[in-house]
Amino acid sequence: MAESSPQLGRFRVLDAKPVNLDGFSVTAPELGLAAMHSPFDPEPSLVVRAGRVVELDGKPAESFDVIDEFIAQYGIDLSVAEEAMALDEVTLARMTVDINVPRAEVVRLIGGTTPAKLARVVAVLSPAEMQVAMHKMRARRTPSNQAHVTNQLDDPLLIAADAASAVAYGFREVETTVPVLGDAPSNAVALLIGSQVGLPGAMAQCSIEEALELRLGLRGLTSYAETISLYGTEQVFTDGDDTPFSKAILTSAYASRGLKMRVTSGGGAEVLMGAAEKCSILYLESRCVSLARALGSQGVQNGGIDGVGVVSSVPEGMKELLAENLMVMMRDLESCAGNDNLISESDVRRSAHTLPVLLGGADFIFSGFGSIPRYDNAFALSNFNADDMDDFLVLQRDWGADGGLRTVSQEHLARVRRRAATAVQAVYRDLGLADYDDDRVTAAVLANDSRDLPPGDPKAVAEAAASIEARQLTVFDVVAALHRTGYTEEAEAIMALTAERLRGDQLQTSAIFDEQMRVLSKVTDPNDYRGPGTGYTLTEARRAEIDDIRQARTTAELTADQADHQGHLVLTEIEEARQGANPREVCIGLSPALGRTVWLTLCGLTVGEAIRQLTAGLEEEGCVPRFVQVRSTIDVGLIGLTAAKLSGSGIGIGLQGKGTALIHRRDLAPLANLELFSVAPLLTARNYRELGRNAARHAKGMAPVPILTGGTDESISARYHARAVALVALEREASEPGAAPVTVAVTRA
Repeated sequence: MAESSPQLGRFRVLDAKPVNLDGFSVTAPELGLAAMHSPFDPEPSLVVRAGRVVELDGKPAESFDVIDEFIAQYGIDLSVAEEAMALDEVTLARMTVDINVPRAEVVRLIGGTTPAKLARVVAVLSPAEMQVAMHKMRARRTPSNQAHVTNQLDDPLLIAADAASAVAYGFREVETTVPVLGDAPSNAVALLIGSQVGLPGAMAQCSIEEALELRLGLRGLTSYAETISLYGTEQVFTDGDDTPFSKAILTSAYASRGLKMRVTSGGGAEVLMGAAEKCSILYLESRCVSLARALGSQGVQNGGIDGVGVVSSVPEGMKELLAENLMVMMRDLESCAGNDNLISESDVRRSAHTLPVLLGGADFIFSGFGSIPRYDNAFALSNFNADDMDDFLVLQRDWGADGGLRTVSQEHLARVRRRAATAVQAVYRDLGLADYDDDRVTAAVLANDSRDLPPGDPKAVAEAAASIEARQLTVFDVVAALHRTGYTEEAEAIMALTAERLRGDQLQTSAIFDEQMRVLSKVTDPNDYRGPGTGYTLTEARRAEIDDIRQARTTAELTADQADHQGHLVLTEIEEARQGANPREVCIGLSPALGRTVWLTLCGLTVGEAIRQLTAGLEEEGCVPRFVQVRSTIDVGLIGLTAAKLSGSGIGIGLQGKGTALIHRRDLAPLANLELFSVAPLLTARNYRELGRNAARHAKGMAPVPILTGGTDESISARYHARAVALVALEREASEPGAAPVTVAVTRA
């Protein structure tokens, strides 16, 4: 039996990477595992006779299924259909990207296209072109973001605290769901209260079974809904005991009571349910988006959603997910752009999925950023969760892109979390729902997730929820309880949000309330992008807010640790440096700021310790050190060469304040040193001592073995370069161009 070949080390490492935990499939149209194209996708067609659609995408009217029937009746603008369908896909795709073609013109024409036609149009675009198109085609000018707020215990104190945290970060919609359906009324009340702490106007929803969700909305305990699910094949509707007509009735019910509503679709659902009918994921999703337009929904949550893992498993899956969002925008609907389900175990892939949406812009960058930790996300893990918050804030800053969020201090977060938790505590007591003690409030304020909460009454949430339903409590009961218990700001914010439902402005396409309770929508804040210098741009205030991440440091802060070590050694000028005569002398060239304004190297060693180790190494090999401060340059190569030319042995050491060091010889070019320690953060006391030894060995005419400082798989450059720049600035400030080097005495203070 032949022996198996040993595994290459590279593949051993690659096999252990998180990306290999993902599932991947070859294209298999017979299963619906085809992202953008399937040989079974219909050819685009539309035949209209006497104002009635008699053929839709190759199918005659007598063969229409319920989806075809609904789209044919309500989903196509027949006044423009002939013009739109006559244009080829490339022409329409180019119009979508062309900054000289107004958004309204693209929307007008796309309104007359069939699902197959729209799918063909977006499939023409490259991912980069899709981003340009999204920048132009989204309905609202100002991007925003939505948060998931859930926990595994349905604990109302924690839900309220986490909702207040989400709003503090900048989320303008917050969405909860339940591990236990019966808990929904309690979750809705807690989310409502927490979402109005600190800043007013964030809209809240409780994503649950549709009838109960509607009842909670009618009683004012929620202000929007989005989990009205649409599918691209009739069979999946049938399996769910639904039709597009029943969804239309539900849509109207929400809108009639001032509740903002969008539908949920997302490619891959039909594949998961075994009813893709051999069609591509993109085509089936185009049917869903056409249905959403026909239903009268003001928006769509798509971009994979629960089927995202299916879509990402096939070639071009990521591209298809982006195309889903773009189709929504082209149909003139609010785009709530997915990212709400973990697409991969690979941080690279999940970032790659989110970044195009952030850069292109959407009405909502996430339809559910997990503002809580992964463990507590009862929807399933979001693509970004609470432990990714800093990463997202840094991405905004890196690209100058507005993802709707901002940095929040720990102190502010603690204040709003406590305010929210105590408000819920007070309301639940006042209404006789539950009695949570102060220790549990504090635990909720400090908790990372529900595992940090102490054990409590396991029936408390269920009983509170049952009481809310049994008594049919409404938003006015919550407002009254808040007033009675002293939480008047929250009561007034909820009342203002409720009053806005009578105006109905939040029913405009892509509507949100900003933090001053103004409605931003397609009507009041239309996307006016027409090329560079137009459309949404960051104000100076918003740019400053995005730039102000908590990790950012001023130059003074980057060099603040220098003061802690100031004066630990003293440099005393002796004379202008002269050529040495001792063949065992090795000059150590010190940079201009070293021992004057720079006292600590990047590796954490003090300047004095680095010098002590270099000196010890020289002396152990029988050489004599002389210290020369080179004042005219900060370049470590020239510092070392200057020291070598002054040295009796012709060998010199160059040392910068940040810790970079080298060995030089007087007859070499400035960049041609004998040894270089270039990565200052990795150096150790032993490295400096060995460098001193090797310098001495070179002085004695030996050929020492070069020192290997070792490598690292850490991001040394990213971690230290800002500090290095600040230290170099101190060096530059201390330098004196043209000044001669001086011999100095180095003593410990």
